[in-house]
Amino acid sequence: MGPEPAQSSTPPGAPEPHRTSVVGESSETSLSEAVAVLRKRLWILALAAVLGILYGMYRASTQPRLFTASSTVQVRNGSSNAYRLDSNSYYGDDSGTRMNTEIAILQSDTLLTTVARDMNLANNPDFYGVTGPLPKMSIDDPNVRAGVLGTLRGSLQIVLVPRTQLMRISYSSLNAKLSADIVNQLVAAYIQRSFQTPEKQTKMVSDWLSGQLDTLKHEVERSQQQMMDLQRQLGVIGYDSGNHNELQASLEELLTAENGAKIQRITAESRYQMVKNMDPATVESSIEMTPGTAPGEFSSLRAQIATDKAQYAHLTADTPGGLGPNNPTTLALKSRIDELTRELGDEQNRVITQAREHYLAAKAAEDSTHRELEARKEEAYKQGDDKVRLSILQREYEQNRALYDGLQQRLETAKVEAGLDALEVDTVDEAVPPVSPSLRPNTYIIATTTVFFLLGGIVITFIVEALDTRVHGVPQMEALMQMPSLALIPRAKRTGAEAAAGTTTAQRNITVLNEPKSQFTEAFRSLQTSLLLSSAGQPPKFILFTSATPSEGKTTAASNLAAVMAQGEARVLLIDADLRRPSIHHRFGITGRAGLSTVLAGTSKLEDAIHKVPELPHLDVLPSGPVPPFPTEMLGSEAMRRMLVQFAETYDYVIMDSPPVLSVTDAVILGRMADAVVLVIRHGRANRSILRRAHDLLRRSGAPLAGLVLNAVDLSSPEYYGYYGYTGYSYGSVDAGTWESQSDTKKDARSGRGGAS
Repeated sequence: MGPEPAQSSTPPGAPEPHRTSVVGESSETSLSEAVAVLRKRLWILALAAVLGILYGMYRASTQPRLFTASSTVQVRNGSSNAYRLDSNSYYGDDSGTRMNTEIAILQSDTLLTTVARDMNLANNPDFYGVTGPLPKMSIDDPNVRAGVLGTLRGSLQIVLVPRTQLMRISYSSLNAKLSADIVNQLVAAYIQRSFQTPEKQTKMVSDWLSGQLDTLKHEVERSQQQMMDLQRQLGVIGYDSGNHNELQASLEELLTAENGAKIQRITAESRYQMVKNMDPATVESSIEMTPGTAPGEFSSLRAQIATDKAQYAHLTADTPGGLGPNNPTTLALKSRIDELTRELGDEQNRVITQAREHYLAAKAAEDSTHRELEARKEEAYKQGDDKVRLSILQREYEQNRALYDGLQQRLETAKVEAGLDALEVDTVDEAVPPVSPSLRPNTYIIATTTVFFLLGGIVITFIVEALDTRVHGVPQMEALMQMPSLALIPRAKRTGAEAAAGTTTAQRNITVLNEPKSQFTEAFRSLQTSLLLSSAGQPPKFILFTSATPSEGKTTAASNLAAVMAQGEARVLLIDADLRRPSIHHRFGITGRAGLSTVLAGTSKLEDAIHKVPELPHLDVLPSGPVPPFPTEMLGSEAMRRMLVQFAETYDYVIMDSPPVLSVTDAVILGRMADAVVLVIRHGRANRSILRRAHDLLRRSGAPLAGLVLNAVDLSSPEYYGYYGYTGYSYGSVDAGTWESQSDTKKDARSGRGGAS
């Protein structure tokens, strides 16, 4: 293996399929990864919890002292049927649907406006929770009415007592007496409406029937007068109808048919006029006038609208559980309310159309029967049968009289049943002013706000994690660079052991020498194993360490790896190829007057520049030497290539330390001469865009990238918890005496500690 440039951009031992599977696996989000993110940014959750507790304490101490007054009412709809003259004319609604409809009526604008007007709430300071007089306002003003109704509806609560016919009506305000007065006034207005509405409907029917009776009365009087005139003309007092001929029988049948058709027409017309002119909210009660028709569709639609409106009011209320009017759930519910309202309007129009068509059909039948009867009358008149005429007039009179008596009885019945359709509403408990305010427990408020703040903290934690462009974990690093990780170098902790008397400079600065059983040292042994297995056929001989930016620990990684590899039988050469900011000679305590730069310049011999390390007999170090004026040209020279060929014959492994990739092009040039290039990344510092740029430069140059080394890792952090499984097996807490990964700045180099470059 020699220093020839690598021709493939694929790192040895890291085939493309393996990298693809790493990317796929790292893209999957698991519960353990989410928990690791929360543990890593636990301070956000702690801050959110503290803010939630403080805000909860503030809410608990400043919550308004609201007084809630309640009244319980019972709603019955069946006991009045015992007094009906025709019990089959009533079709009862489903109990649950009827109760939901009554709740919607209690929350209607009409009823609340009546309460506000009767109590003059628009000018009541206690209603608004203010002190002092208010400017004169009128409930007829749309803006004032909207504000008053909004306050009323927001503080009003109506709930059904399960499995009963009871409703509990509650109101909360800052004034105890006002709360009780509003509830009692609302109940009184509701009871009054429950009796007035059916009475108004029945009055409409009675008025229509009265008009029809007046017309029918004139018809009875006319037919009676004609019959009497004909009797006087014939000189008879009565008429024996025992011997009717065929024409007379036909006339009697037509008279009977005309009478039935007239009754059906009058009934259908009265129903049509009533339905057309009545309040759409009470159309379903008119359906009962048509036998066999039940108002189930109206009740179902109104109940659904009432339920959705109650839910919409809850979602748009200014409460912790409110979503606001622009939330997708709230908008969808509003759209469904509008659709149900349109369906209700269509159903009302259908009922009106059905009533009109029924009326027109009855009128057409009446007209047809009347024309046929007139034709038969004309035929009888042509025969000159005066007795037949008398029979016709007498029969017409009897029929008109019977029709008049029937409608008269129907009118009287409607007047009697005028109030029987009303609901029977009984006040079980009247509202009384509460003695003490209704306050939510402080613990409940604090717990609720804390939970909401914690949920917000969790959201913020994942947002911060998504916006963080730094590389933190191995899966994230491998997915970004599409390269395998060779090893994790833990963060070393500085102690006073390295300054002990009798230790050499190399022992003080090379951690693997003074702490051979630490996690830090074991990480480099793992790195050695990964590198030796990274290429197929034979292990790499020329290994180059570089980084994207300065101070990421590449010099520390190169020095310690060379020391670990030299502890075996292999001969290792460590070359300080960083001709701009050299520091390896400081770490090993050797002179830097002669080195790589002087050998390449021809001012010194290679034997004079290479230094032995007494602590490691198999390790030689070639320092950088004096900083040359043109480092890039010197590293890319033919002399550098010949020297590497010579090293290939003498050493088993040659480890080179180079400048950062993005700072200068030295690492790109040296990478083409190496068998394996290791990119060192400092944990928590490297930026994703910077790493991508460094990766692209090395790839395009043809450097054989072997993998990544993540340096200065805090193994106690959540994403690396338990990464080194052997921690508690044999080495315990030996890492407490290891070195901190150091910086490769000139200041550190001059101090003799040797920084991680």
